[in-house]
Amino acid sequence: MKITKSLLIAVAILALVGALAYALTDKPGAPAATFTTLEGKPIALDELRGNVVLVNFWATSCPGCIKEMPGMVETYNQYKDRGFEIVAVAMHYDPPNYVANFVRTRQLPFPVALDVDGEHARAFGNVQLTPTSFIIGKDGRILEQKLGELDFVKLKALLDKELS
Repeated sequence: MKITKSLLIAVAILALVGALAYALTDKPGAPAATFTTLEGKPIALDELRGNVVLVNFWATSCPGCIKEMPGMVETYNQYKDRGFEIVAVAMHYDPPNYVANFVRTRQLPFPVALDVDGEHARAFGNVQLTPTSFIIGKDGRILEQKLGELDFVKLKALLDKELS
């Protein structure tokens, strides 16, 4: 098959149209979730509007989750006074006493919630794998979804942009 200049131009135009259509698509809204922290305090995502929120699904048995926690603590401490919040959601299969021990020994400074029956994982698209993170913009829309460990350089660049 001979590739002509016209064919290449047509393919380039289609690619640009597709990219533009994706860029103009509204980001999905975050679910109307209300988490319950280890201390029993409710945290409604709607009440966090105006902040950039990182919802991180994790487990004490997940090596990647454990590895990324110091970076989450450092990022939270750096940006919390600028309108950044983290809600770490322990998966339904994680024993609550393991979660409480992890939070206490690591002195996590952000809220940690238990997803006792998997309701929150289902609300966020049936999260199965950890870590899975959702970055929610000030307007309540999901800016980014990340499966696997967070890239803290990219996260901080996004926070600098969104919180400026």
